Amino acid sequence: SFALWAEFAGLVDGGPVAFAGHSLGEYTALAAAGIISYEDGCSLVAERGLAMAAAGSDSTSGMAALLGADLETAEAIAEGRRADGGALYVANINAPGQIVVAGGLEDISWLADNARDLGVRRAIPLNVSAGFHSPFMADARQRLGVALDGVSFNEGGASVFANATAAVTHDPRATLDDQLTAPVRFAETLENMAAAGVDTFVHIGPGDVTAGLAKRTVKGASVMTVSSLVEARTVADALSVQ
Repeated sequence: SFALWAEFAGLVDGGPVAFAGHSLGEYTALAAAGIISYEDGCSLVAERGLAMAAAGSDSTSGMAALLGADLETAEAIAEGRRADGGALYVANINAPGQIVVAGGLEDISWLADNARDLGVRRAIPLNVSAGFHSPFMADARQRLGVALDGVSFNEGGASVFANATAAVTHDPRATLDDQLTAPVRFAETLENMAAAGVDTFVHIGPGDVTAGLAKRTVKGASVMTVSSLVEARTVADALSVQ
């Protein structure tokens, strides 16, 4: 993603007024904005991965995607399950109708078995090693915190919206730390960016996942994808004539 950004940035005049990234992509966004160096970003990503792997090494937690559930329903289900002694949390709020929860393996199994009775069309367990972006990652924060303390954070050239707050971060060290155990509020991030005046979203990186989320979340916005060097040139040319 960063390599594509470097190519794309060299082809466009000016640049974006704001950046955002989904989960791991927040590190790319911070590097693209000049808030952290590319090298520090790589170092942090490595430590983050090791810390999360260690926190999830007991394999007692997982995640599930909820189909046909809004945020209010998902939060009510999670709160109800916790009230009954379980451990279930909203972990990703990606777009309208696209929510992911994290929980103990028993909680995920219960959710899959009872989805329809809970007002959800379907709950699909995901092939992941642990319950990320939830309290299950609490043990990872100390190791990542040590790595974050060794990084220099700069002012940067544009705003970066953080996953944990869905707002412009003024303390990226804190919001990256919080990201481990807080839900990724990506739909709200996109909405807040649009409210701040962003009307064109460019997905930069392999695939087109965040482009799809932007289309679903911000109706009427212009959404483009740069997932190859060819597309970098095509999108840059398109932006130059807007």
